[in-house]
Amino acid sequence: MQTGPREILTPFRPIPLDVPEGMKPNEFFNSAENLKDLVHNNGLLQNPEGLLLYRKALGHSNEFDASIIYNTSQSILDPLGRPVRRTQVPEPVKNVWNRMNQIVIDYMLERYPDPARHLVLAGEASLDATWPLTSPGVPSIRMLHNHFIVFDQAGLRMAPLADADNPNLTDGGQHSLFQAHMREVYRAFFAGLDLQILRPCEEGASRIALTGYPQGLPSWEIQGGAAALKEVRFWKEYDTLLKGFIDFYRSFFSQVSTRNAAMPRDINFPELVENKLQFNNDFLKTAKMVRERCITDAKYANAIRWQPAFKQLIYRNDAGKLIVTISQNSIGNAITELLGVVVKRTPDADAYGRAEPALIAQLLEVRRRLVEADLGEGIATPSWAAR
Repeated sequence: MQTGPREILTPFRPIPLDVPEGMKPNEFFNSAENLKDLVHNNGLLQNPEGLLLYRKALGHSNEFDASIIYNTSQSILDPLGRPVRRTQVPEPVKNVWNRMNQIVIDYMLERYPDPARHLVLAGEASLDATWPLTSPGVPSIRMLHNHFIVFDQAGLRMAPLADADNPNLTDGGQHSLFQAHMREVYRAFFAGLDLQILRPCEEGASRIALTGYPQGLPSWEIQGGAAALKEVRFWKEYDTLLKGFIDFYRSFFSQVSTRNAAMPRDINFPELVENKLQFNNDFLKTAKMVRERCITDAKYANAIRWQPAFKQLIYRNDAGKLIVTISQNSIGNAITELLGVVVKRTPDADAYGRAEPALIAQLLEVRRRLVEADLGEGIATPSWAAR
């Protein structure tokens, strides 16, 4: 069978939401009013920390698809002032967030134990794009949320190949600036982080054979598998990867913006930045290349996301091992496309209705486990009761 990214069709039930006249849909979706509707129609569980488990009405997969969002829509009305990545979440909230993530991932691995039959993934993407809210690729809900998704491998095998030139198929070998021009610098920087549970993958070990993705990105095996997700140390290392990425990204684009720029404020690993980046010729040469193009190419300059933009993912590879990877998200693509899965959503209430009962049954079981662990209380909607 030919290796390559797949494009799948995912039916959904059209959402009867009226967008106020004069607003773009993604402007409205980011509003407190829309978040209230999300809770009412798709909310499963919420807790005092502000974390909300909900069904994805416009999902990636009707096999299993849910999200947990840090719902600050009522307390922080400025969309650009909301926490949008793990490093911005208060520690007590993050403790609960990590436990919720662990329980949901554990359920997915229990329910779908065979990597040959199901692709299991969980992760998040940067939401604080520096583009206007109306630009393509800007997330519709600008608040930190995690995706939990399962794809049927048989369906992926039968799906047609996606257009390999689709710019949303960001991968290290083709589109990522870091991987194309600074791969060795990037990897050497990550190698300087203090990681014990996360072990760098050998070349190709992280790749899904069917799609050939992810390509060229640094990846780490979670030693100990699912059991390691119950350890505080794992989640600290998961944060360490993100902090390292943010340092790299901010250091690079500060050099693109201003030649010979000083180290950005609030850097997480200043000695690593100084030793591995600010005195590295390849790093600075690439910054010069990007800076000069920005000066002469307005379209290119406008497309740059000057603040850290990323996707961070936990997924199961073909050998059944849990892998972590992180990617520069310079284009604004979906998290599934990091693994070579392009989702085309199609309005089809009947097809969605056939998949809905099994999907909801699983989401309610996940909710039961979270309630049992004192991680929140159930929400009643027109489709299900509070318990």
